[in-house]
Amino acid sequence: MKYCVGIDLGSTTTKAVVLDEEGNVLGQGITNSRSNYEVACEVALGEALIRARFGMMEARLGDLDSETRAELLGELERLFRAEQYSEQLAMFGKVVRRLADENKADPQISEALTAITSSMQDEVGDLFAPGASRKSDFFRDLAGSRFLKEAEGIARRGEVSFDGLVGLFDKAILEAENCPPSAAFEDHARSALTTMTKPPAELEAAVEYISKLPLEQAVSVGTGYGRATLPFEKDCIRSEILCHGLGAHAMFPGTRTVLDIGGQDTKAIQVDDRGIVTSFQMNDRCAAGCGRYLGYIADEMNLGLHELGPMACSAKRTVKINSTCTVFAGAELRERLSLGEKREDILAGLHRAIVLRAMSLLARSGGVHDEFTFTGGVAKNPAAVGALEKLIGENYGERTINISPDSIYTGALGAALFAWRDWTARMSAADEPALAERNN
Repeated sequence: MKYCVGIDLGSTTTKAVVLDEEGNVLGQGITNSRSNYEVACEVALGEALIRARFGMMEARLGDLDSETRAELLGELERLFRAEQYSEQLAMFGKVVRRLADENKADPQISEALTAITSSMQDEVGDLFAPGASRKSDFFRDLAGSRFLKEAEGIARRGEVSFDGLVGLFDKAILEAENCPPSAAFEDHARSALTTMTKPPAELEAAVEYISKLPLEQAVSVGTGYGRATLPFEKDCIRSEILCHGLGAHAMFPGTRTVLDIGGQDTKAIQVDDRGIVTSFQMNDRCAAGCGRYLGYIADEMNLGLHELGPMACSAKRTVKINSTCTVFAGAELRERLSLGEKREDILAGLHRAIVLRAMSLLARSGGVHDEFTFTGGVAKNPAAVGALEKLIGENYGERTINISPDSIYTGALGAALFAWRDWTARMSAADEPALAERNN
C-alpha cells in the first residue's frame, strides 16, 4: 500500500501526517524536536504509521460491534504503548549507566542509577494501567518526571548528589531519544497480544494481517521552522505559510483567515476559497508571544506548560503586562509577584498580551474574515483561546472561530496534501501515454 507524508519540523515538536491514495488521513505522529532532525522526522513518521496501522486494524474488525471493537483496540494500544515505553526505558538505562562509567562517576552514583532505572521499569505497568492518567506521552517527559522523583528521594537520604544525577540524565536523554526504536510494529503488537486476556481470533487475525501489510512511501514533503535542515530534496520542501493555509482550508473549507501560534513564531495568513495564500504577516525575529515564551513563564513559575491556561482561566482580574519579551519576562513576573499580584491574574495578563501581539499581525495581514481558524500548539491553551475570542469580538464583531482537536498537525497536513497532489499529478502524467495509445 502506498502513502504520502507531510512532515512539519517545528522548534519544539515534529509532526507527521500520512495520507492514503485517495488523499484521506491514515495516521498522525508527533515527537519532541531534537538536535538530530533526521531522527525527529523518522520518529514522527514511525508514530504516524503506527496510528495508520491501528486505524486499518479497526476497519478489519468491522464485523464486531463498535463497543467491543473500541474496547479491544484500546486495550491492545495501551499494552503496545507500554511495550514501546519499556523498550525506550531500557535503552535510556544502558546509556545513562555507560555515561556514568565513562565519566568515572562515584560507585554510589552508579548504584543509584541502577536503582532508579529498575524502579522506573517496575512502574511501567502502573503507568499504562487501565484508566491511568499521564500528563504527557512523550518519552522525555514521562521518563524525566519519574527519574527526577526517584533522584530526589535518593538525594534527600544523603546518598548521592541530586545535581550529579540530573546532569547524567540531561546527557543521557539526548542520546537515548535519538536512538530510533529497534522493535518493529509487529513485535510490539504481538507481544501486547500475549499480555491480553484471551484476545478473540478476529483481533489476532487483524494484527497478523496489518503487521505484514507493506507500506510504501510514494512522495514526501517537509515544512516548518526547521525545514531548511529537513532530510528532503529542495523540490520536496514547502513554506510553512503555504502548508498552514492549505491545511487549515482542508480542515475547515470555509476558512479565510488563519492564525498559527507556534513554538518560535506567529503567522497571520489570509487564504482564498481554494486554500491559496493571498497575504500574510509573520513574527519570526524573536520568540516573544509564542510557545517558547509560555514555556519560559512555566519554568519561572515552576509549573507545567499544560497548567498555565487552566490557571489563567481562574483569574478574577487581568493584570496589565507591559512586555512580552522573553528576556524581560522573568523580571516583570517577579516584580508583579512581589507586589502581591496573584499568579492566575498575572497569567491572564500574559495570555492577553500574547494575543494582542497576534492581533497586530492579523490586522497587518488584512484583518479577520469569517471563517477564522486558530492553529498550532497554543490553540490548545484555553486562556489563549478565550483572550482571542474576546479581542476578535471587540475588534471585528461576530466571527466563526474554528479550532480542530488536531490543530497542531495543520502544517503537516498541508505538507501531506502538497505531496499527494504532486503524486496524483505524476500518476496522471504517467497514464496519459497509455490512454492516448488506447484511443488510437
